[in-house]
Amino acid sequence: MLTNSVYQEEHIPTQFERFWRSYRANSMAMFALWCLVLIVLITLTAPWIAPNDPQMQTGELLLPPSWNPAGTVDYFLGTDDLGRDILSRLIDGSRLTFGYAVVISAIAAMIGCIIGIFAGMTKGLLSSTLNHLLDTVMSIPSLLLAIIFVAFLGFGEFNILLAIGLALIPRFIRSVYLAVHREVEKDYIMAARLDGANDFYLLWNSILPNILVVIASEITMALTIAILDITALGFLGLGAQAPSTEWGAILGDSVELIYLAPWTVTLPGLAIMFTVIIINLVGEGVRRALNAGTE
Repeated sequence: MLTNSVYQEEHIPTQFERFWRSYRANSMAMFALWCLVLIVLITLTAPWIAPNDPQMQTGELLLPPSWNPAGTVDYFLGTDDLGRDILSRLIDGSRLTFGYAVVISAIAAMIGCIIGIFAGMTKGLLSSTLNHLLDTVMSIPSLLLAIIFVAFLGFGEFNILLAIGLALIPRFIRSVYLAVHREVEKDYIMAARLDGANDFYLLWNSILPNILVVIASEITMALTIAILDITALGFLGLGAQAPSTEWGAILGDSVELIYLAPWTVTLPGLAIMFTVIIINLVGEGVRRALNAGTE
């Protein structure tokens, strides 16, 4: 068989190819990845795929889901106490819960990683002060930090998102700072410095590839915390207000109907639980694939 290569050399896979082969071998992680892609597509196309107007009040009050003999296919997941289609509200609410959580986590990760990297590359009084300050901040739960920020900033969706983002940034700074600081102290970094490598070269070629596992774990945790904090604040009435379609606000509005119409409470709760589990499964798969590539 003709070939362009005279020497039959074995193809050496790139780092991304090794990562993808390891990730693809994990069937649970692949299933979670496809589910996450579906959630992202629903979030991006929510205004167009919702079967009904999420705020439209029909005459069908507390209609059960379609699998109930009293339900109908027109309202697949039933209706709430005002006759609004629950499926349409859940689809539309994905933008306010999952979409906002992704934006908050991305901004917090960018800011926190930059500060943590530069702090980890430094030594002396500044590094020690930052370390102890972050230890103090990390001892406070993120939801409590968000509530404290809301008390100062006031109510409103933008203030809620800003408060949760400010509560997430110290997590990234702390984790990235410790990871970079551990790598800087290793022998191979010292040997590279003796060979004349500057800080930027060490950071880009040596330190960052070895702390990707930490960054991936923190992004997964930040996404989970952001979703839970957004829904918790909405449930407590401190976040999105009625008639918002945010999943936590839907739970808060329907909690008194749990015995009369349990589907109005369980379906938003299942949506939150499913999204959080899928994100954690994808994050765990990424962490294992990165670890397999470095071992």
